[in-house]
Amino acid sequence: MADNEISIDGKMQSAFRDQVRKILPAGGNFNLCLTCGACASGCPATGLADMDPRKFIRLVALGQDESITCHPWVWMCSLCMRCNYVCPMGINIGGLIYEARKLWPREQRPKGILGSCDMALRNASTSATGTPPEEFRFVVEDILAEVHETQPGWEELQAPIDKQGAHFFLSQNSREPVALPYEMIPLWKILHLAGADWTYGSTGWAGENYCMFLADTEAWKQITTATIRKAEELGCRVYLNTECGHSTFSVREGVRRFNIDTTLDIALIVQYYARWIREGKLKVNADWNRDLRIKFTVQDPCNQVRKGLGDPYAEELRFVVRTVVGEENFIDMQPNRSNNYCCGGGGGYLQTGYNEARLQYGRLKHEQIMTTGAAYCITPCHNCHAQIEDLGRHLAGGAYRSVNLWSIIGLAMGILGPDERVDFGPDLREVNLP
Repeated sequence: MADNEISIDGKMQSAFRDQVRKILPAGGNFNLCLTCGACASGCPATGLADMDPRKFIRLVALGQDESITCHPWVWMCSLCMRCNYVCPMGINIGGLIYEARKLWPREQRPKGILGSCDMALRNASTSATGTPPEEFRFVVEDILAEVHETQPGWEELQAPIDKQGAHFFLSQNSREPVALPYEMIPLWKILHLAGADWTYGSTGWAGENYCMFLADTEAWKQITTATIRKAEELGCRVYLNTECGHSTFSVREGVRRFNIDTTLDIALIVQYYARWIREGKLKVNADWNRDLRIKFTVQDPCNQVRKGLGDPYAEELRFVVRTVVGEENFIDMQPNRSNNYCCGGGGGYLQTGYNEARLQYGRLKHEQIMTTGAAYCITPCHNCHAQIEDLGRHLAGGAYRSVNLWSIIGLAMGILGPDERVDFGPDLREVNLP
């Protein structure tokens, strides 16, 4: 026991508390917690299932294993790590909650997350939807052929698979090829105009890792290793994550946590959007919105900003958004950047089955968006995208919509075809058509 740590009659035993000491600072002393409540006051999950971060950490400190074992709140927490960010003592509260997910027998963990993890383990694509390599190839090639046939000027557009020696290995969240294949086209067009040398893999292409959410660390490692090794097999230099927050985090953190040896640079495509705009490779401007004056805000995905690349990345994100929608048409949420509230889409929440709790969790984000008065929230993250779309529909009757950043870049460049505007409302469906 660390010096001065709480003890009750010297008899308290806690297997969980002893197990998680290693992720606490100062030798694992739980007395570092000041019970100040900063973690709980800024946590959207506070009050759900009669739990909050402060209460959780005190239960752990007091050895109340029976109170936290199989408690549903660990799945209502999105693991956004805002509690860690505001904790004055630097306690890894989110890490404790992640470890508590492991207290659930694997077969009793949320069926949606469990099924997505196991599906990815069973197929070479590492796709949580079970999309086999041949089906992915068929969808990509079929959509590409349609563009060549129906969109003059794009006959040279490519979407290569297993291209040896490509600079970028591009991950793709399964949401697009499975449900929204036309949403891939703007991304291909942007890469084409930027002159990017890129490829998908026929295997390991799927940009999601629900095993991480399941707290199955061996499976997390297996999927991360498979996708990294595929990129290396093709001789790529940069592992390029598309607009998917948890894909970015799971690969970056997986490589670090599991000591996966690789020389790949693991990057996020938003960083390259900013670079290509500055280099003049992407000819964007906000003239399309000069008279329309449609207002936009932006979500700071927790896995990209607070848990990932920090405020410098958040500034790059804002540079891109302001450039494509107009400075006067961008309204920031408050708070923002690393201090931003999670929307409630992360941590596997969309697959937990706790939908009522998820919408309740998202009310803080909903209020943030409504305060801006924006018609669109740009969400460069698939889970944020789905959650914010749900919030707008269920809590505001469609008062705002969620939209991919690549779609707005494509709009600003005048390259979006009519079928590439899935997330747009009537105000944008015919704007700047080629």
